[in-house]
Amino acid sequence: MSDLEQKIESLRDQIRYHNYRYYILDDIEVPDAEYDRLVRELERLEAEHPELVTPDSPTQRVGIEPSSAFT
Repeated sequence: MSDLEQKIESLRDQIRYHNYRYYILDDIEVPDAEYDRLVRELERLEAEHPELVTPDSPTQRVGIEPSSAFT
């Protein structure tokens, strides 16, 4: 795996982690500005390298599964 692919996967993992903490645990760990920076960086890298976009990338999804706390 190239350095670029590792960087993109790291960004995806970080975004997924923060999505889980925000949407599932209701426990925000980073400011919105930091989260937005991660997303923008991933979007930029994927735009520059569309061959590295995957269907499970956070940039290709809208939200996450609803929490079971909702009735």
